[in-house]
Amino acid sequence: MEEKFIKVVGAKEHNLKNVNIEIPKNQLVVVTGLSGSGKSSLVFDTIYAEGQRRFIESLSSYARQFLDMQDKPDVESITGLSPSIAIDQKTTSRNPRSTVGTVTEIYDHFRLLFARIGIPYSPATGKPIESQSSSLMVDKILDLPKKSKIYILAPIIRGQKGEHRKEMMSARKQGFQRIRVNGKVHDLNEILPALDKNKKHDIEIIVDRIVVSDDLGNRLADSVETALKISGGLLFIEIVGLPESPKSKYKVGEILIFSEKFSCPESGFTISEIEPRLFSFNSPYGACKSCDGLGTELYFSEDLVIEDENLSLRQGAIAVWQGVQARFYQQVMQALSEKYKFSLDVPFKTLSEEIKNKIFYGTGEEEIEIKHEDGLKSFKVKKPFDGIINGLKKKFSESESEWVREELVKFQTLKTCSSCSGNRLNEQALSIKIDGLNIGEVSRMSVEKASEWFLTLDKKLNTTHQKIAERVLKEINRRLGFLKNVGLEYLTINREAGTLSGGEAQRIRLASQIGSGLSGVLYVLDEPSIGLHQSDNDKLICTLKNLRDLGNSVIVVEHDEEMMREADYLIDVGPGAGIHGGNIISEGIPQKVFKDPKSITGQYLSGKKQIEIPSKRRKIDPKKMITLKGATANNLKNVTLNLPLKIFAAVSGISGGGKSSLIIKTLYPALDKIVNKAKAIPGPYESISGSHLIDKIIEIDQSPIGRTPRSNPCTYIGAFTFIREFYTNLPESKARGYKVGRFSFNVKGGRCETCQGDGLIKIEMHFLPDVYVKCETCHGKRYNRETLEVKYKDKSISEILEMTAEDAAKFFASMPHIYDKFKALCDVGLGYMKIGQSATTLSGGEAQRIKLAKELSRKATGDTLYILDEPTTGLHFEDINKLLKVLHKLVEGGNSILVIEHNLDVLKTADWVIDIGPYGGEKGGYIVAEGTPEQIAKDKKSVTGKYLAKSLK
Repeated sequence: MEEKFIKVVGAKEHNLKNVNIEIPKNQLVVVTGLSGSGKSSLVFDTIYAEGQRRFIESLSSYARQFLDMQDKPDVESITGLSPSIAIDQKTTSRNPRSTVGTVTEIYDHFRLLFARIGIPYSPATGKPIESQSSSLMVDKILDLPKKSKIYILAPIIRGQKGEHRKEMMSARKQGFQRIRVNGKVHDLNEILPALDKNKKHDIEIIVDRIVVSDDLGNRLADSVETALKISGGLLFIEIVGLPESPKSKYKVGEILIFSEKFSCPESGFTISEIEPRLFSFNSPYGACKSCDGLGTELYFSEDLVIEDENLSLRQGAIAVWQGVQARFYQQVMQALSEKYKFSLDVPFKTLSEEIKNKIFYGTGEEEIEIKHEDGLKSFKVKKPFDGIINGLKKKFSESESEWVREELVKFQTLKTCSSCSGNRLNEQALSIKIDGLNIGEVSRMSVEKASEWFLTLDKKLNTTHQKIAERVLKEINRRLGFLKNVGLEYLTINREAGTLSGGEAQRIRLASQIGSGLSGVLYVLDEPSIGLHQSDNDKLICTLKNLRDLGNSVIVVEHDEEMMREADYLIDVGPGAGIHGGNIISEGIPQKVFKDPKSITGQYLSGKKQIEIPSKRRKIDPKKMITLKGATANNLKNVTLNLPLKIFAAVSGISGGGKSSLIIKTLYPALDKIVNKAKAIPGPYESISGSHLIDKIIEIDQSPIGRTPRSNPCTYIGAFTFIREFYTNLPESKARGYKVGRFSFNVKGGRCETCQGDGLIKIEMHFLPDVYVKCETCHGKRYNRETLEVKYKDKSISEILEMTAEDAAKFFASMPHIYDKFKALCDVGLGYMKIGQSATTLSGGEAQRIKLAKELSRKATGDTLYILDEPTTGLHFEDINKLLKVLHKLVEGGNSILVIEHNLDVLKTADWVIDIGPYGGEKGGYIVAEGTPEQIAKDKKSVTGKYLAKSLK
């Protein structure tokens, strides 16, 4: 009989204190508690890790050698475990080839549908393409220049892996003399070529070798028919030699493709075969040749080439000209100014577009007289000027120096590929359409729009196509429906997976799991509500309940109030974070936890504790305002943003409404460029004013603070430099002659050389992510024995790195310059974190708060604008309370705060709220309402206002 509970006995992983708990199966269980209290240690590092480990152990020893073996969690026993699947936030692919369509496998179904019922159209005439007859092919071949030498080839293998000996033997038996393998001709009467079975190969039989002339008789027609018969309707003509003719449109080595299936007789446009791989942008058969299927290409940007458009050309407006080159280019500019009558001493931005164009793209064939002087001699040269951009392109393509190319990349940025218009596919793939749309146009649709199109497509197809497409359409509609159910209807199918937030990526995986229809599985989720507006929360909860109703156990680590109220079973871990946590404070149905006086979560949910609404809001000063006009990035509809300064402002709105497009893609880079002189390219906008009112702009996002195990909070906030200097000045260090470098794990001297100061050794796994294991020499301490002998208060430098921020603050209490750094970490709710914890193990929310702590520990100047993107990610009510105090403290210091946020506790304490929407995707992109939280709550047009009104009561 199946057990009804997952019984955990004696869990001691990380900070868990001998936890015993029975978690009901086949229910929606929410685990909550303060950040760092031990929720993830219980759910992910104990329950899920043991489920995974047992699954891997059940495999054969051969299969196990390819898999990352899990360490056994520190737990006495776990019974009642099912196979476990984790849906967390760290599994998003950053590969630019991954899209929403490929991750959800919807695009695979698109490819199949277009391959089976798509109709090819000629790009030249716009008419449907018909198949070619063999006589038409013969006529086309006879149109080649007379005396052209050609091979008539019958392709038998195209881009397939294997040794293919059977096919080559078959060709020999049929009496053919030669074959062409991967472009090289082989004699079939000799030893057959040995092919690598793991590589893709192309093999063609050389049916005939012909010199084009009028007296070929039936030979050409017979050879063409033979080739078509062998290859199944496909014919290649390779031009081996051409008569000497300067105007020939053909080249030696060119291959002409003929197909019995699809070819445009007027333009000669041919599609060799319509298979799903033709629509794959990851395959050489379908990918656009210009951008290799990425949809974007690098180009030299005029904005990046100009250092400062307020400077004149003589003052150095152009960033590229430095050092020796500067003198040469000044002479070129002098010649240009004399020829086209413009001044080198006026700001660059005042020059006419015609002059700028000549500076960037050259004078064409028009020559200018340049007078060169190098200090010793002078001479004059008359020649056209190539232009800065063309000069950079030439230098980039011709240079073999890696350093030069790296320097030039600074002046490049990405733009949509000009050949495929961002569709990633070649002309052949994009010429195939269903209901007048190609696969690129369908992929550009949002999930919602695509769903509407596919639901009505069936009625537009003929009977045959309906029958072919029936099952594929059913699967596409099912998968699109799942994405809509988790609140992702605003995403476009071709959206890059790397641009998704952690919450979006997690909900995509959740949608895929529901699609799999598994039952009897344990699903473990890590805050799926991140980045989700309250109006979409109901959809998410409904989705999780569906997963439960299929017969699965769902355990969710979550801080969202609504999710806790809807749970079948609620577990509160605490009472504090780090060493102060690790206990089960309360468990049971949500109502039981609400009434438990020991549970901090229960106190907030029952209303005994709450985040207070400010008694009065800060006044808005109309003179202290940044105004951004005419923003049109992504889905923004010519938006004008008025951002008051010296207050706490929040931007809210439906997921996909345009918040990030307005703030992160447009406002921040525009101000960064003006205030910090950064080389940023903002989204399109008309004008920006008020930037003189701030002296710094800082974006505090959730990107990692470092990408290797060397990075840690202590080095990032700048405390480690002071700690190393302190250890260098200890008597023991001075006696041994140790310098600061001795206590660095990045340079030779004091570090452990086996792991080179990482404390971990990287083991490269073939076709799997790299695995890090603890160094056996230093046992993860990073330093050699001699360095560890230097101690202060009986602690070596390695033991300092093992301390929590809270302990480190107490330890260095007598040293203000170090104490302040760790105090800032405690203030943002990270007192539980080990200061030497590897950056790769931090969550996005933790990384963001470490960045905030770094800013807090700096000397405040006032007049700084801080932009934070969802700072409450991963935070409990109590932590949000702490964070809000810190942010309001920054405002009191004369700074301005702008947060992008869905959390109602943050919105209700803001001085000013800007609500963007009203919906996601194309239906969004407007500022729906702006004002105090009370004004937003009364605004009928604002979806956020409806929910905000409840929390202001």
